[in-house]
Amino acid sequence: MQGNFLGSYRIQIVLLFLAPVLVVAGLYVFGRAVPVPYLGRDYVIRIELPEPGTTVGLPRVQGPEDPSRPLVVIDAGHGGHDPGATGPELREKTVVLGLARALRDELLAGGGVRVAMTRDDDRYLALGERVQIARALGADLFLSIHADSAGEREGVTGASIYTLSEQASSEAAARFAERENEADRINGMELSGSNENVNAILVELSQRRTSAQSVEFAELIVREGGEVLHFHPQALRSAGLAVLRAPDVPSVLFEAGFITNREEAERLASAQGQQAFARAMANAIRVQLARASDAA
Repeated sequence: MQGNFLGSYRIQIVLLFLAPVLVVAGLYVFGRAVPVPYLGRDYVIRIELPEPGTTVGLPRVQGPEDPSRPLVVIDAGHGGHDPGATGPELREKTVVLGLARALRDELLAGGGVRVAMTRDDDRYLALGERVQIARALGADLFLSIHADSAGEREGVTGASIYTLSEQASSEAAARFAERENEADRINGMELSGSNENVNAILVELSQRRTSAQSVEFAELIVREGGEVLHFHPQALRSAGLAVLRAPDVPSVLFEAGFITNREEAERLASAQGQQAFARAMANAIRVQLARASDAA
């Protein structure tokens, strides 16, 4: 009798230690989120990402049906499980989607320009997908919209514009030539049939041309934005941002302001602030597209 009692007791002890392991294993198998109340959020155990080499679903192109009209791809940063920077009451992914929609509407209302958005809802896109969309659609211009964070320093304010740095441009060119396996066209140049070194040089030359156009566009944003967009004292910047590495699409990342600054965040989220942003940015885009057309 005593032996049976001890055996049952041991089994209960083993099950007590195994129960948490079995629960976590079950959650992992079914891809469930494990709540972490002390951090105030859920951590996702598994995220499905597209397989390398697969083509992402392309968004709808709006505007004139004439394919010769210039195409602008607007990228609202973050989305889905990635909220971006978080302020006192607002999240970056929500604010930048509102700005992107306002810009799209402003460009379509003005006519003559086709527009596509990488996301028009609260979905997550990998950085590579955003670049791939712009290239697959043959975009003439790519604008990624974000909002910055200054942590606990609430007094920091002002918009800034990023272009791809020169060093990152060369690194991206080398990687692109290798990744595309010598079988692509860049700015009208056929890469297939050339050796690896020649391809890397051709891609880098294309990247330099694209980078120059990107810098020109960034300067136009500052000129057209004036006081409307409330720029940071160091408005023009460069960095090795993955979302800017399309070798044949002029691209800039626009940090609309600081989400951690309550006044600035509320302005960016307001209808009036979004309309002011859209008008200034649309003017810069149209000037840039006109210059590119004259140079072609």
